[in-house]
Amino acid sequence: MRRSWWTATGLVARREWNERIGARSYRITTVVLVAAVVLAVGIPALLSGSSKPHKVGVVGGAQGIATVRAAGAVIKQKVDPVPYASLAGAQRQLRAGHLSGVYVVGRRVLIKQAPASGTSSPALANAIAQLGAGGAHAAAIAQPLPVHGLERAAKPLPTRLTGMAVAILIYILVLTYGQRITSGVVEEKSSRVVEILLSSIRPAQLLIGKVLGIGATALVQVAALVAAFFIVASATGSNVLHGAAAGVVVIGALWMVLGYAMYCTMFAAAGSMVSRESDANNITFPVVIPLLVAYVLSFNVIFSASGPGFYKVLAYIPLTAPIASTVEYAIGGIGVLGVAISLVVSAALTAVLARVAAKIYENSILRTGARISLREALREV
Repeated sequence: MRRSWWTATGLVARREWNERIGARSYRITTVVLVAAVVLAVGIPALLSGSSKPHKVGVVGGAQGIATVRAAGAVIKQKVDPVPYASLAGAQRQLRAGHLSGVYVVGRRVLIKQAPASGTSSPALANAIAQLGAGGAHAAAIAQPLPVHGLERAAKPLPTRLTGMAVAILIYILVLTYGQRITSGVVEEKSSRVVEILLSSIRPAQLLIGKVLGIGATALVQVAALVAAFFIVASATGSNVLHGAAAGVVVIGALWMVLGYAMYCTMFAAAGSMVSRESDANNITFPVVIPLLVAYVLSFNVIFSASGPGFYKVLAYIPLTAPIASTVEYAIGGIGVLGVAISLVVSAALTAVLARVAAKIYENSILRTGARISLREALREV
């Protein structure tokens, strides 16, 4: 495409950006969403910081007690060492949940559950393992003691809750901005403003400019939410930074961007097929059904030991992937490779949908009156 084509498209995008970014509702929504992230991350971390001291079992002598206390000082948490005469007795207490860990002096550190794949052990266990390898007053050690879990790894509750929160945000953002695009298209069409605009630019330029301009405002909100998550989690010492929850947030942010691009081109095309605001919801409802299905099912999947097989399939279907892929990653159903494959497939479909949507938009945007059928809108596609 020529440079002049993108210049005109950029003007449309700038127009949409200026209209949306200056709106009071946009600022209020951004503040509310950021505040929700701050409270969701900060309150649990602050409450956990004021909880009872960690109890760590020590097997093997008084030297281990000093090491455990030193580890508590390193991570700046209250830790009470509890001596045990036998390893079996300490393991029973650990399984029962009465201990945060067991330190077998000079040999290893035990925790109740092994860390999930790709995540680190709890900070306290790591500190004990590092100090225990060279004594209570040792500095950094190249080979810390091994940390073993008594039970098989599973995705922890904070990661699953983060996945649920991210899925909700994806659904809200895609639906909200999709409706804004639809409303904008219908308003311009009904007021005949679009006829003036199309005297200077092509329909595809107007469509792409509208999606890019409104998308830029959505991107600002996504960046604000992700920044708030990491800033508050770091400032409060939240455990989510030591586990897979941070990965869920990053992957969710990618899906917010791609999900917006995929759905909002369809929302714009659907909006061009009607001339009245009252018809907008009816024409866009079929578009959002796949995302709605993945969203509703996610509440049952997020707390299951492993998601049902059919939901894992939804993680690779582009129209359901933004939510399903994020949820499956949060529960450990798929890994980073699976998410990457899903992202590539969805990006390819987005490119195809953009071309189809541009043609529908071109065939429909100047036609007023009765609702245009999909067959008419798709002619010559």
